[in-house]
Amino acid sequence: MRDLPHIIEFEDLLQQAHNPLVRQAREEGKKALGYTCYFMPEVLLDLPGCFSVRLRAPRSGYPDMATYYMSNRTCMYGRCLLERALEGGFNFLDAQMATETCTVTCRFQEHLQLMDIIKNPDFFCEFTDVPFKKNQNSVEHYEKQLRAHVLDKLQEHFGIDTSDEALLAAIDQHNEVCRLITEIGSYRKLENPTITGTEFAMIQLVTQVCPKYLILDQLRDIAQALKTRQPDARPAWRCKVVLAGSEEDDPYFVQLIEECGALVVADRHCYGSLPGREEIAVREGETPLRAIARHYLETSMCPRFMEQHTMRERKKYLADIADAYGAEGIIICQMKFCEYWSYERTIDSLVLPRDFGIPVCSIEKEYVNLAVGQLRTRFQAFVESIEFKKLQKGAAR
Repeated sequence: MRDLPHIIEFEDLLQQAHNPLVRQAREEGKKALGYTCYFMPEVLLDLPGCFSVRLRAPRSGYPDMATYYMSNRTCMYGRCLLERALEGGFNFLDAQMATETCTVTCRFQEHLQLMDIIKNPDFFCEFTDVPFKKNQNSVEHYEKQLRAHVLDKLQEHFGIDTSDEALLAAIDQHNEVCRLITEIGSYRKLENPTITGTEFAMIQLVTQVCPKYLILDQLRDIAQALKTRQPDARPAWRCKVVLAGSEEDDPYFVQLIEECGALVVADRHCYGSLPGREEIAVREGETPLRAIARHYLETSMCPRFMEQHTMRERKKYLADIADAYGAEGIIICQMKFCEYWSYERTIDSLVLPRDFGIPVCSIEKEYVNLAVGQLRTRFQAFVESIEFKKLQKGAAR
């Protein structure tokens, strides 16, 4: 397939957190607001006068300094973020909008709050409590938390307009990004997809780590190009898979999977678009903030929700995604020492093959991918097992 427009530019943007578009937005006077979790609604951080940056630590080595502070038995994602902060890589941040969700990222953000790491005199870190259930009381509590710990703090520190009109404008911009990403992702549903998982991962990541108003034109160009892009006559892939699991912000990990013959057609992980790129609907009688609180609680598929019915809904959601995108297997990856996803990965590995007949490849990995050879062997074996099952089905007819 011919190259998509802007894809090389996007790949370059992902090489560092303080990328050229972040620099441009800050030079224009906008405030850079970091976050690490889906439960910190990015739409609130994209109000006029500021922009959201979902934190990642590309090209990390082993986090020696962060390991001293956090121990080597914690998730390397959180340690790599702290290492990058200690190196000065997050000094562009004006604030870190934290959530009481993932334990290790909480520890990382507490270090930002308690230590003089970010060399920015305006910097502050603020925590928001997130409910563990999806009900009306939870929505009300979450809304109050977002008002007190996000909107009020942005207004107090930076004079950001947090009126309903400003929130509606932020929702409109957010929804346009969601529409474009959904349109781009829809080409992965084709029998012979005209976009690779690696390309999509780069596009999706750019929407999370760059100011949205600076990438909308590029997203429109990509969506337009895909309308006429033709697939290769002989596809390089041998099967289609869903990539699910915890934090995953490395497009080259997706590339590794695809080099082994498995085309990644759907992304159900913390940095993915399923869920993550659904439009926010403001219902009749709702305030914009209530709509945002309800949307993020309702759409989340995070394993921190542990009620039996929500756990079953997550398995069904994965199975439905696999069916909608024509995937023949699911790769479930868990960051080592991730408590929530260690349970989820184990349960998924049992339930999805048993109840839905979907083959699963279960992987535990580090944030810094040092086991490429072992992972390549696992993925190649998984692809071969799927092909073998296809042959068995064909022989049985």
